[in-house]
Amino acid sequence: MERVTLRIPKQQIEEVEQLVDSGEFPNRSEAIRSAVREMINEQADGPTEQSGKRNWARV
Repeated sequence: MERVTLRIPKQQIEEVEQLVDSGEFPNRSEAIRSAVREMINEQADGPTEQSGKRNWARV
């Protein structure tokens, strides 16, 4: 695996921590990897909105 450094708003990382604390994910890295996989899979599945693209840049 390759290491990637990114900046995430504090509120979002706190929500990721809640997912880890609840046992849904073993750690933050796996939660973020899961989100990336979901994004890639949705993009591969085709359009999800009228514009043809999901708004992944939403903060």
